[in-house]
Amino acid sequence: MMKPDQVVKALGALAQPTRLAIFRLLVEAGQEGMAAGQIAEKLSISPASLSFHFNTMNHAELIERRQEGRFILYSANFKVMNGIVDYLTENCCGGNIEACKTPRR
Repeated sequence: MMKPDQVVKALGALAQPTRLAIFRLLVEAGQEGMAAGQIAEKLSISPASLSFHFNTMNHAELIERRQEGRFILYSANFKVMNGIVDYLTENCCGGNIEACKTPRR
């Protein structure tokens, strides 16, 4: 289970429109991730700005990076993402998780 300060740090990092867009894009990309250039192109972000946002997200442990050849690929840290959701829903509906489920749109 994540500690409250970890959750606050992660949510604080996502409380900015560009970082939220980056994170959502990485979630869509899955474990494969994306190269920084692809992310910058898809979201029309300058490389310098992207680097700043990556640093903030990395500090909050929201992203992971790995080297593949000459590229650095970034992906969402799904363990942390799921930890945040678990933390936020831990006591949902008095512990009755079935009562908390809502239909997807």
